[in-house]
Amino acid sequence: MNCDPIARWYRWLEYAGFGGALQRSRTAFLKDVAGARRALVLGDGDGRFLVKLVEQNRSASIDYIDLSERMLQLARERAGTDRVAYRQGDALTIALPSAEYDLITTHFFLDCLNESEAALLVHRVSRAAAPHAQWLVTEFTDRSAWARVVVAGLYFFFRVTTGLETRRLADHRPLMMRAGFALTEQRTARFGLLVSELWVR
Repeated sequence: MNCDPIARWYRWLEYAGFGGALQRSRTAFLKDVAGARRALVLGDGDGRFLVKLVEQNRSASIDYIDLSERMLQLARERAGTDRVAYRQGDALTIALPSAEYDLITTHFFLDCLNESEAALLVHRVSRAAAPHAQWLVTEFTDRSAWARVVVAGLYFFFRVTTGLETRRLADHRPLMMRAGFALTEQRTARFGLLVSELWVR
């Protein structure tokens, strides 16, 4: 999904719809990954989580990948370039090193993928993950009728504004377990609509 058409307004659209709930969910386990030294941040958009990660992990080297050129610009303006390498590209095809990262983050990213794309992404990232790597996942859930209505509305909005083709949430949990990751902690917000997860290989 390329968010260039809405990048300028994305932050304010998020606040209008959810207040600060999405950012709180992104940073729910930030203190738990304070020891990370090599991080892969996928599809984080305008860089608000990246700023927090850079501030906390003072010696970490971070690869930041997004398809949207405008989102990359916003992230660069916020977080700087001292320890962050910004790469524009598709996470499903862009070259990744082998067994490199001790931290991976995908915040509201896997919900942009269909089942086969999610399986490919998890496979590719697991090969790039170091032993004992941590993986932060933040996503929407549709486990209630109310949540399904909200998620359907979000998919409609992003289909209209960005051309997103995905129509429903893929279940990433079995994919990550098959890749050797174990879910160690999770927190929910907004009556279960949002879930933050900490996975460890």
